[in-house]
Amino acid sequence: IEFIETSVFTLLNQIVEKDGLSGQLKAQKIITVLLQFGERNPGMTQVMVGDALVYENERLLARINQFFERVESSLRQVLRADAEANGAATPTAQANAQASVLVCFIMGRLQRYARSGFKRLPSEQLDLALRMLLG
Repeated sequence: IEFIETSVFTLLNQIVEKDGLSGQLKAQKIITVLLQFGERNPGMTQVMVGDALVYENERLLARINQFFERVESSLRQVLRADAEANGAATPTAQANAQASVLVCFIMGRLQRYARSGFKRLPSEQLDLALRMLLG
C-alpha cells in the first residue's frame, strides 16, 4: 500500500500543481495515471480493489479506502477550480458530484481488469469514456 500511495500521489501532485492546464485536463490525466498504474502493476491492482486484502487486518482495507478518498479529493480540487473559472452556479457541489462519479469509474475499471484475469485493460477506450464523463 505504501508503494501504491508513494507512486501514485507523487504523479498526482505533479499534475495538480501544473500550471496552464484546465481542471478537466488535469482530471483526465489523474484518471489516466491511476489506470495505467493498475494496468502495469496487476498485483497492485488486486490490492487496490481489495482482493489481496481479504482476511487481512481491517486497517489495511481502511487505508485503501483512504487512498481513494485522497484521489477523490484531488479530483474535486481541480474540478472545483475549473467550475469556478467557468462561472458555475454551484462549483463545489458540481465538483463533488463529478469527482465521486470519476472515482467510481476508476474503481470499476480496476475491478473489471482484475475480474477479467487481467485481460480487459483499464485503458480500453479510455479517451472516449473520459470525453463522455468530462465532456
